[in-house]
Amino acid sequence: MENEKQKLEELIHKSSNIVFFGGAGVSTESGIPDFRSVDGLYHQQYKYPPEEILSHTFFEEKTEEFYDFYRKKLIVTGARPNAAHLRLAKLEKQGKLRAIITQNIDGLHQLAGSKNVLELHGSTLRNYCTRCHKFYDQAFIANSTGIPRCTCGGVVKPDVVLYEEALDSTVLQKSVNALQQADLLIVGGTSLAVYPAAGLLRYYAGRELVVINKTPTPADSAATLVLHMPIGQALGE
Repeated sequence: MENEKQKLEELIHKSSNIVFFGGAGVSTESGIPDFRSVDGLYHQQYKYPPEEILSHTFFEEKTEEFYDFYRKKLIVTGARPNAAHLRLAKLEKQGKLRAIITQNIDGLHQLAGSKNVLELHGSTLRNYCTRCHKFYDQAFIANSTGIPRCTCGGVVKPDVVLYEEALDSTVLQKSVNALQQADLLIVGGTSLAVYPAAGLLRYYAGRELVVINKTPTPADSAATLVLHMPIGQALGE
């Protein structure tokens, strides 16, 4: 694996417009469980499938049950950035990494110091009243019971994209722009199974593609370099 890591460092060294596209595997080394692995959220047993609980319809029709699940499984406290988050933040400071496009909702990239983070699926750190749009932090939801409500009486909803909801058009356009201008795309910690997010890769027009994931992905065959290892191990210095 050392040869692959050396090749990765060579690609990073010669690139000046890197974009990182990441998924749940980036945060598992920080103790945040992913969704699709053997031990992931989708393989645990609940009264309803997680895909159903995390849908717009379920949120509207079984709001209190949605929040019971959300508090237990999606709000994570005490997690810290790992080697991958820290290396990406350092590459941005060096002027080499131009954007992080993430499917994660945990805010760990920003906690590590990254500035240009495009959150495709939103963030658990932001919550808004569905009536007056007043902002609430994560602690407000975590410490609430039942259905969290604003001072105006409206339901406070996490700023996360649920199933059946569209991705934010501004975030999508910024992601497309970043991919079109990149000279190196590093895809890490994602199975590339979630659409429309995974479909963004088609906008990358550069020559060098690196895929870092513990299991094979649909992009492996098109990649310049594939590393089947934990992302913190691959990107750590």
